[in-house]
Amino acid sequence: MIDPGRAFGTGAHATTRLCLELLQELEPASLLDAGCGSGVLSIAAVLLGFAPVTGIDVDAAAVEVTLDNARANGVELSAYVADALAEELPAAEIVVANVALDVVQRLLPRVAARSAVLSGYLDRDEPRVDGWTTVARRTADGWAADLLQRP
Repeated sequence: MIDPGRAFGTGAHATTRLCLELLQELEPASLLDAGCGSGVLSIAAVLLGFAPVTGIDVDAAAVEVTLDNARANGVELSAYVADALAEELPAAEIVVANVALDVVQRLLPRVAARSAVLSGYLDRDEPRVDGWTTVARRTADGWAADLLQRP
């Protein structure tokens, strides 16, 4: 149950579905949802056993919607307003970011995570960031999602 309110994301977009497919391939661990929007991926991660889950977004309305959706779905997670490209990020084993490619490429050098589930870009695009290796890719409807890990 997701009400996007004034935030981005209902869970129906191909990029969200692709991220969920890749999350299911990972052993649950701590997770940071950078650009949490309506909280779809954060909530799904909790339901898949990831913990603790933290969502951050630059939009206060998105954080409010994420927390409302978490309550509506009976899951516990934290979410707060933060700029993932400028502020200190919470520690997590896994980062998920369903955002534009340029944001992904600027975000990855800033995170200490061992794995990253990324989307929000077209299937002709691929994130390339020093220190990260693509280990899985999914595509659908012209969109792509990638699982990257540190070697």
